[in-house]
Amino acid sequence: MASTASPHDVAAQGAQVLVASNRGPVSYTVSEDGSLQTKRGGGGLVSGLSAIGPEAGALWVCSALSDDDREAVRRGVGEDGVRMLDIPADVHADAYNGIANSVLWFVHHLLYQTPLEPVFDAGFRRQWASYETYNRAFAEALAEEAAPGAAVLVQDYHLCLVPGMLRELRPDLRIGHFSHTPWAPVDYFGLLPADVRRQLLRGMLGADRLGFLTRRWADAFTACCDEFAGGLDGTEVGVHGLGADGDFLRARSHEPDVDERMAALREEIGAAPDGGARRTIVRVDRTELSKNIVRGLLAYRQLLDDRPEWRERVVHVAFAYPSRQDLAVYRDYTAEVQRVAREINESYGTPGWTPVVLHVKDDFARSLAAYRLADVALVNPIRDGMNLVAKEVPVVSDEGCVLVLSREAGAYAELGDDAIVVNPYDVLETARALHEALTTPAQERAEHTKRLTAAATALPPAQWFLDQLQALRGVQPS
Repeated sequence: MASTASPHDVAAQGAQVLVASNRGPVSYTVSEDGSLQTKRGGGGLVSGLSAIGPEAGALWVCSALSDDDREAVRRGVGEDGVRMLDIPADVHADAYNGIANSVLWFVHHLLYQTPLEPVFDAGFRRQWASYETYNRAFAEALAEEAAPGAAVLVQDYHLCLVPGMLRELRPDLRIGHFSHTPWAPVDYFGLLPADVRRQLLRGMLGADRLGFLTRRWADAFTACCDEFAGGLDGTEVGVHGLGADGDFLRARSHEPDVDERMAALREEIGAAPDGGARRTIVRVDRTELSKNIVRGLLAYRQLLDDRPEWRERVVHVAFAYPSRQDLAVYRDYTAEVQRVAREINESYGTPGWTPVVLHVKDDFARSLAAYRLADVALVNPIRDGMNLVAKEVPVVSDEGCVLVLSREAGAYAELGDDAIVVNPYDVLETARALHEALTTPAQERAEHTKRLTAAATALPPAQWFLDQLQALRGVQPS
């Protein structure tokens, strides 16, 4: 683990821009012959760092997520501009699964069944100690690597304590933190033990500037600070609504592998009894508890019950890619998604019509193919920081699509005026919304899609990152 460094220990050649996140831009696999294979990832942060250019002296600090990643660190294998931390596997598991994904994620997404959970017992305290250790490792690595006065952009709920820890080690730095999730309202955040919630807030308030995806989440954080931490204490709060990368999506969605997936999907969807094209209701999600996939399927079943004229004329294309399968509650949820889809197909399907086309194996090209085929996009999370799928489908859809959107998605703030908005808990309302979407006239659908696309691409990933960096550089270190 990294050792503590003072400002006097830092070389002038240190990084000028640093990003810290649990998952980095690269991962490793040990091949059968013992060699290491490298896989590079994508996303908004990768685009952002690329946009600032190599002369910026940027460094990405991330965690080794697998035994193969740890082996790469131990062998001294690495990529330029990336420092991967070999945090002990048990510490990472406690911090990542025990606290970040099983406590903080549940708090911010309001997911607890409160008659039974949470239970803050001795096991929780052991995991919380690991979360502190994990955050300390990041803070120490950033302190070692940062040039005097550098800008540090810390990412998400995994690293809430890093800003405060880093401020103690390097008061000269400009420190930012960005939350990619919602922020819990005061009453729900208050479920956490008093010392833990204060530690989380004070950790984040070690930053000069905090970023959120919507004003709603920013205001919720501010309210929590007022209630539990004595206010913002001079920390600046900003909103940056991450948008879709329209240029990339349009180009990538017309590559040959996407065309192949479209042909395969069309075959699965089939034709209506009159020989015409079937309509498609598309959703693409990870099987996270917050995505509300099961209620979406129940709403589709309700549509088939209430509007039998849609039987054999519509198909629900549902991609539910497994997420966090090392947690039992996520495995159970994935199984329930599959059970409900199977039940719908058994109850309503005919030899020539499969009502739900469900895929659970992640395939980005197939997702883009579904986007292109979408007549209706169903995005009904019970709570979501943003939900980029809501922004991506209108950009890619060949014929334009109608967006059925939960009022609890962060994207609602930007897209709600041109979507059919639903209460994610109301299956009957969602079924009616699906019918309305399927019967929207072509001209109206095209007009909504045009406006949705403009709003969705207003702040593409590279600009989203650069705006945060510019804003952070404009504030004086605390």
